[in-house]
Amino acid sequence: MSRPFLIIALAVLAQAAHAGPLRVVFEGALSEHRWSLKEIDPALPSDWSGFEFLVLEMKASSPQRFELRIHTAERTLGRRIHPFSGVWIRAAVPLRYYARVEREGHDLASLGNKPRGTFWISASGPVGSLKNVEGLGVAMQDPVGQPTLEIRSVRLAKDDPGDAVLDPGPVVDEFGQWIPAQWPGKATSLAQLRKEWAAEEATLRAGDFEYCRYGGYRNTKAKATGFFRVEQIDGRWWFVDPDGHLFFSAGVDVITPYSGTRVEGRQTIFAALPPEELRPPARGGVRSTQVSFYTWNLLRRFGDDWPQKWVELTLRRMQAWGFNTVANWSDPRLGAAQRVPYVVTLRGWGIETGPLGMPDVFSAEWAQQVDKAAAEQCAPRKNDPYVLGYFVANEPPWPGREQLLVEMLLSGPPTATQRALKEFLAAGDTPERRRTFVYRCFEKFLETVNAAIRKYDPNHLNLGIRFGGRPPEEAIRAARVFDVYSHNVYDYVPDPALLDHIYQLTGRPVIIGEFHFGTPGRGLAAGLRQTRDQQERGVAYRYYVENAAAHPALIGTHWFQWVDQPATGRMDGENYNIGLVDVTDRPYVELVEAAKATHRRLLAVHSGKEPPFSQKAQIR
Repeated sequence: MSRPFLIIALAVLAQAAHAGPLRVVFEGALSEHRWSLKEIDPALPSDWSGFEFLVLEMKASSPQRFELRIHTAERTLGRRIHPFSGVWIRAAVPLRYYARVEREGHDLASLGNKPRGTFWISASGPVGSLKNVEGLGVAMQDPVGQPTLEIRSVRLAKDDPGDAVLDPGPVVDEFGQWIPAQWPGKATSLAQLRKEWAAEEATLRAGDFEYCRYGGYRNTKAKATGFFRVEQIDGRWWFVDPDGHLFFSAGVDVITPYSGTRVEGRQTIFAALPPEELRPPARGGVRSTQVSFYTWNLLRRFGDDWPQKWVELTLRRMQAWGFNTVANWSDPRLGAAQRVPYVVTLRGWGIETGPLGMPDVFSAEWAQQVDKAAAEQCAPRKNDPYVLGYFVANEPPWPGREQLLVEMLLSGPPTATQRALKEFLAAGDTPERRRTFVYRCFEKFLETVNAAIRKYDPNHLNLGIRFGGRPPEEAIRAARVFDVYSHNVYDYVPDPALLDHIYQLTGRPVIIGEFHFGTPGRGLAAGLRQTRDQQERGVAYRYYVENAAAHPALIGTHWFQWVDQPATGRMDGENYNIGLVDVTDRPYVELVEAAKATHRRLLAVHSGKEPPFSQKAQIR
């Protein structure tokens, strides 16, 4: 039987086997559903090893993620799926993510998040053989509002049939909003937006947080050095600002006027596209294939001089809302304005091209590259008092995957690090020695990068690597060479035992580089930690930040991120409701008011004079 005929036959048989689509209602703390292959379609084979894609036609009522499970005779293999919601879609799910360990990625997000046309999938999870498939299943953790999932076609394919929105018409309006969903306050006209924009600006005032010009607490006093530093005072760690005031870093990541989403191959799902001139230039001077509806809305709001007016409004908002740090991956114009302290995200270490984010650390050329990158990025900032410090790297994916990293080094192209590895293993090749070599690489990375930073800027703090997940003790302990230990903690509250453990291993104060909460709706997924609704997002912020601040070694929390991700996904597919503002540049009032309330209390909470906020958020 020819391949096209086989695909068509399987699809027809699957549809004929049911009077209607498979339908699931998710409810309860953990909702699980399973179908045998016979229930789906008796003609589906049990050996899927010769196929590349599981092709589903489905409709999800909610963008909340669910786990798509393949049940085999040996084990259950699950992957998280984030679908477009409210419309019928074709989703071609790559089976390689179930069958093989993913190797492509320089940080945890790029290793795990894989974009598609109408959904995105997480490549993280157990892998196994697909020769003895027994059934399919779906599961959802803490579903909000009894969401439903319908599946009307299941088939296998050797070639990618592509993803598609099967309903007619676009799904994204001219403002970047999700057309199939409705919610209170959804923008229906530019006139409505202009009225609300003007109302916000008319009431925007600097907040009552007792901040000095650097965001420190003006009524506190420690030694002033002209630059940010850290100090332990009465058993509690603090940043100390250039004027000698105690400082707790309440920051926001990714404060930029751009939030891009891919257009190529998906033009028909957009009702209109932003002007060509708003697309940033890509490499070689060619315009990017991504567009930003958020940028288009800023142009509508401010006119042609929108970049400077956006900077001004953003700084006013930060001062009104009590955020005193421009955190990771933010627009450099905000720091250059010298009105709010900012972090600098250093690049140029070769992380993006090295296997699992590990550069060729034994190469002389790499050392020269590091020196050049530090000179270009650090030397111009060495006298800037508004620099809080430098972040060196983000969520390296190799901790916990040391054996995989060694395999990739040995099977990869010839490098100085590969030569050093082979020489090391010649004296004995065991899993433990392989692991030892990886940490030698890491120590060399730290030694080289830290020395280059200090060479060109002896004045500012090294905030270190923003670790993610649960790195091994060796990785945490190695980070004691930094001035501050950084960790991205996605949970409803940072585990005090984890913070204690980090502090015991490093002796360094701790900053949380990322956390967030979202709620499914508006075509947006909830993010890595969800709440029931927008009101509960505010409750979750207060509980997280104040309980984190109560720890004596914790000196900062940075929210991820400023604006919602696009409903059609950023570069890696993520489409989270995690912004302080939405795509139309309107604040989430519930979250902002909660943040203001917490920021007024941080001095007292971190000093141990007042207890942290005790109300937990409702999740579903």
